[in-house]
Amino acid sequence: MKTLELKGNLREQVGKKTAKTLRREDQIPCVMYGNGANIHFHTHERSFKNLVFTPNAYLVDLDVDGKKHKAVLRAIQFHPVSDKIIHADFFEVTDKEPLWIQMPVEVEGNPIGVLNGGRLVQKMRKVKVKGLLSALPDDIKIDIADLAIGQSIKIGDLKIEGLEFMEPDNAVVVLVKTARAAVVDAVEGEEGEEGEEGEEGAEGAEGAAEAPAAEGKE
Repeated sequence: MKTLELKGNLREQVGKKTAKTLRREDQIPCVMYGNGANIHFHTHERSFKNLVFTPNAYLVDLDVDGKKHKAVLRAIQFHPVSDKIIHADFFEVTDKEPLWIQMPVEVEGNPIGVLNGGRLVQKMRKVKVKGLLSALPDDIKIDIADLAIGQSIKIGDLKIEGLEFMEPDNAVVVLVKTARAAVVDAVEGEEGEEGEEGEEGAEGAEGAAEAPAAEGKE
């Protein structure tokens, strides 16, 4: 799993007034929980540039006044008008206890269905997984080369040793839909070969292509 270093300083006081003072100095109030007493600290807002505005998932090597911790970002709050970060929650992790985290999904390969005129739709960019720190990969890689038109890969199809997927088994991660152009081409081809009978068959095929595909919960 990718790691990122972040340094912070303990907060001597907590509360709204202190938090506002920190934000005026471009410092973000933070809290870390999960292993004993909560630790309240602050760090500069630029520390979040590579942690928040990225599709990657990171293990954070957190240094608070010289004391080292391993943590993951659990929640972040933004100002409703300026969209600036105003607070962040971290969860301290250990090598012995499993944790859950949102992992990015990376698809690999050029689907057969796309080569035949279909359209690739990735419905889930991240999936929630649970496992020991040592078992967490950088991302969830999915080979989609064999996907034909109308086929999909669901959460229940994914098997990675040491990981438990926390999404519903029937949730669709990626699928290949029928593209309109592909349907039109198929109809024209059948008309040329079969005449009126082929036209009736093509109409049935077109109706089936327009039926909504099963879509899972993201």
